Amino acid sequence: MRTTIIRAPIAHTPGDPFTGEATLETHDDGALAFAGGAILACGPWDEVRRAHPDAEVLDRRDGILLPGLVDTHVHFPQVAVIGAMGLELLDWLAQRTLPEEARMADLGYARDTARRFVRGLAANGTTTALVFGSHFASAVDALFTEATRVGLRVTAGLVLSDRILREDLFTTPDRAYEEGLELGKRWHGQGRTRYAVTPRFSLSCSDALMESAGALLADGPDLWFTSHLNENVEEIEGVRQLFGCDYTTTYERAGLLGPRSILAHNVHPTLQELMQLGGHGASVAHCPTSNAALGSGLFPLASHLALGVRVALGSDVGAGTGFSLFKEGLQAYFAQQLLGREGHKLSSRHLLYLATAAGADVLGLSDSIGDFSVGKEFDALWLRPAPDSTLDIALTHADSDDDALAKVFALATPADVATTWVAGQQLSPAAG
Repeated sequence: MRTTIIRAPIAHTPGDPFTGEATLETHDDGALAFAGGAILACGPWDEVRRAHPDAEVLDRRDGILLPGLVDTHVHFPQVAVIGAMGLELLDWLAQRTLPEEARMADLGYARDTARRFVRGLAANGTTTALVFGSHFASAVDALFTEATRVGLRVTAGLVLSDRILREDLFTTPDRAYEEGLELGKRWHGQGRTRYAVTPRFSLSCSDALMESAGALLADGPDLWFTSHLNENVEEIEGVRQLFGCDYTTTYERAGLLGPRSILAHNVHPTLQELMQLGGHGASVAHCPTSNAALGSGLFPLASHLALGVRVALGSDVGAGTGFSLFKEGLQAYFAQQLLGREGHKLSSRHLLYLATAAGADVLGLSDSIGDFSVGKEFDALWLRPAPDSTLDIALTHADSDDDALAKVFALATPADVATTWVAGQQLSPAAG
């Protein structure tokens, strides 16, 4: 089995900076050795080369090697609606998003969208994603098929609704269960794909449909669950009127909360809801550009962490403003700055952790990916700024590893992502 060494500056977070563990590990002249998709060594160039003298060497010193990015909330059908402005959540759904999602009934269009979507992830250095699928089973098949062709790690599912939204997006409890069961059998645990039970949100799901989702999750005990939570004040009030309880309890009653549950947004939680989420081991996908674009609010990160609710980043394409988790990290930083004493002050190592290892953790993949620890699979991106670009100039003037990483989050764009690997396999140009 051939061993390959990549020689490059390296940064990763083998520890959690929110808990004070040894966190950011960097090597200015670093090297990472891998074979068969697994990491054999990561450290200073001289040490790694001595340990693997016969390995092939890829010289990538004109860039930075980072772990593959992990997006914990992104919508497959919404690529075409990125950038819709001037609307809050419910109006944005009705006027922009749902008409586009209805187009996924056309399998040819769904396949084209899947290709654009997967290409967008890979081009931005995202190697793993929890994806909100489609209301149509055939379109979810198309997504899984394309993700498998390219080689990304994708967890996704059939989106469920039976009220409030457009009728052409509705399902029934029986059909939701049957289609979800069939998709799960076909894709869950097959290579790098997994299945997630995916009610759109409580507001668009009857009690019977929520119970159906809970039954599917119970019958597939290693399936995942994802939905939306406490994003917009109008939405929250609508849920309260329909169910007579807080938003989190609607999922709890249906048996949908647990360690494999990831809820997007949670901008306006109550103390009781945070305690519920923490008690169940559920996680939250923080989607900062979406929260800003729709005027949803500033995410209370400190409250989540204080009550044991795990948090990672999501791009929330298409309310979010693109696939780049560097942009999401920067916006997360801005949001916490704006919260002042109520915010959690973030450093660049926090941002890298939220975009990589935290996502691996909430997706149950921390034994396999998220950092460059020996034995994990080699998921990575090589960031190479163009000579004399703003990022290139800023990096040459960085006065510390933290400062260099901060400049990456402030300035990096998809054009700077030169190469992406998943399990040691370099993704083809056609993938991104």
